[in-house]
Amino acid sequence: MLLTPEEGQALLLSLRIAGWATFWGMIAATGFAWLLARHRFPGRVLLDALLHAPLILPPVVIGFVLLMLFGAQGPIGQWLDAHWGVRLAFTPAGAALAAGVSAFPLMLRAVRQAIEAVDPRLEEAARSLGAGPWDRAVTIVLPLALPGLVAGGVIGFAAALGEFGAVITFAANIPGETQTLPLAIYSALQVPGEEGAALRLSLLSFAAALAGLLLSEVLLRHGRRRAGR
Repeated sequence: MLLTPEEGQALLLSLRIAGWATFWGMIAATGFAWLLARHRFPGRVLLDALLHAPLILPPVVIGFVLLMLFGAQGPIGQWLDAHWGVRLAFTPAGAALAAGVSAFPLMLRAVRQAIEAVDPRLEEAARSLGAGPWDRAVTIVLPLALPGLVAGGVIGFAAALGEFGAVITFAANIPGETQTLPLAIYSALQVPGEEGAALRLSLLSFAAALAGLLLSEVLLRHGRRRAGR
């Protein structure tokens, strides 16, 4: 199965965008998961609902909200452009943001469940021995929750790799810039006679997803061995 240069570019761009979306998404998911799993505060239920909103909203709505916030005329977008010279709409970084926001609830749920599964009494014992919050997180909770973190990362990467609606709404479908595999498949289907290209890209997407699942199984087993499970 030979790919054209444009199709190869779409594959590499998809992997790069999904990778950045997963990297930043997992950092945010771990922080919020810790907050929701280990703390009680006013507005916790509302925050939980807002963080999971992308799970039930249509992807186009997610892209539209991002466009209103981070677009050239949006409040955050204007501030980023004026102070840092950063523009997100219709850029690869914007595509990563859209994919990451869409996949974020899946990462959050996996990480939160993993943290909640760690016995709080272990943290209390470490606290009684003088361990601070950061020490307890790094030496106890995160190592024990590692399989869940790995699962969250893999699920997030797979979801970001296949995201379509939010990406095309916020970042558009620009070949070589924001055209990921799903967008390239969509573009091929719009051209008569390009069904072969759409099939090749679809098989490529399937192969990438299968490789991700196999990799996740390997990492999960490795994580369980390290966690002593």
